[in-house]
Amino acid sequence: MFNGYQEQLDTWIRHWLQEDVGAGDVTTAVTVPQGHMSRAVIHAKQDGTLAGLPIAERVFAVVDCSLHFQAVAIEGQLLQKGDIIAEVEGSTHSLLTGERLALNLLQRMSGIATGTAEYVQRIAGLPVRLVDTRKTTPGHRMLEKYAVRIGGGANHRFGLYDAVMIKDNHIKAAGGITAAVQSARAAIPHTMTIEVETEFIAQVHEALDSGADIIMLDNMDSTNMREAVQLIRSHSPHVKIEASGNVSLDTIRGLAETGIDIISVGRLTYSFHNLDISLDLGAKKKE
Repeated sequence: MFNGYQEQLDTWIRHWLQEDVGAGDVTTAVTVPQGHMSRAVIHAKQDGTLAGLPIAERVFAVVDCSLHFQAVAIEGQLLQKGDIIAEVEGSTHSLLTGERLALNLLQRMSGIATGTAEYVQRIAGLPVRLVDTRKTTPGHRMLEKYAVRIGGGANHRFGLYDAVMIKDNHIKAAGGITAAVQSARAAIPHTMTIEVETEFIAQVHEALDSGADIIMLDNMDSTNMREAVQLIRSHSPHVKIEASGNVSLDTIRGLAETGIDIISVGRLTYSFHNLDISLDLGAKKKE
């Protein structure tokens, strides 16, 4: 996913390091002798799905290209508490400078992948796709959406630029679903899809009549959702159906069983819990 984006990724890493390190790591400078060398072990302190290993490796490379990073686990691996993820060897100053940023990104991305994997497991065996949303941390969207994919989910649109998604405020401003879809269809290339958010059966009817490619059923109860799915399937079988709104681990299976194609879950990227991952220095070594 990061092929062709290394320069951008390195720019982000330098910015994040500047935020954390500033003019320098004062504590390390006054406590650790120059030239001190160490071997560090990164390990999991709880079970979960690993994501962000290439990013952590890149953090240490940006800090000090002489550091030797050796991955032990693999991206997407189901970790158990105590598993070694990677080993890093080299300047102790450099290791301690990159430690927190590398761990922050690993913990964050692994937490998203772990949570996503839990949702994916709940809908196993059903022909439905779990996707994320744009509810991501500013500046971290690419990494967070990557973590969703590592956890077994898929990505919704990356931004406002890659698909037409007509939501309630667009409908109000445009003067209705039909007007919004017609205006969009006249302006976009034929390769771009139009999705319409609906909350009521009457809106589903209008979205179908207007020629929407994807219809989102937003916060519908199970009765209305089943009615909407039946209506869409009988009217336009090619139209994709997405469900969204307050989806939880307890409700996702029931939603998937209504016959929808896609379930979008915002909490994959905004309500995750970091996976507990730590870095420990090994035996002291002299240069």
